[in-house]
Amino acid sequence: MKRLNRLASAAALSVAFLSIPASAEVVGKVGVDWIGNDIVVEAIADPEIKGVTCHVTYFDRSIIDRLKQGNWFEDPSNSSIACRQTGPIEIGDIDLSRGGEEVFREGRSLIWKDLLVKRIYDKANDTLVYLAHSRQIVEGSAKMAISTVPLYNQNAVWKNGKPQP
Repeated sequence: MKRLNRLASAAALSVAFLSIPASAEVVGKVGVDWIGNDIVVEAIADPEIKGVTCHVTYFDRSIIDRLKQGNWFEDPSNSSIACRQTGPIEIGDIDLSRGGEEVFREGRSLIWKDLLVKRIYDKANDTLVYLAHSRQIVEGSAKMAISTVPLYNQNAVWKNGKPQP
């Protein structure tokens, strides 16, 4: 019986971690059909770069659509992103590698799929590149979107000094 209680507690804790709210603010929700499917628009502030906000859109399936499609726990991988300067730019300690750095992650299925936003610094063009894509454990998806924030001729303040080309 103790083992069953421990398993139930572990399952409840896992569900609690999966339901932690994302660090994004819903700023819009548009209905696209009569069965309740929506396009959600979220604002995401880059935690390491003050003055840059990304808006990400994604498809949110309704209960009726989930029942109809038979795929109860998963949303489509489709997403779009637009990032802009929304204030004075202050750049913190960012990853300058070619692989970039994860800025945001949100589950798009119970355990198998995430919507990610990664930031890559294009040093040669002095530009921040934001890539939205889904990551799946079993099969990757080629659906992606990018947005850029050029730093050329901006008064961006670098916490650790601007990297030299």
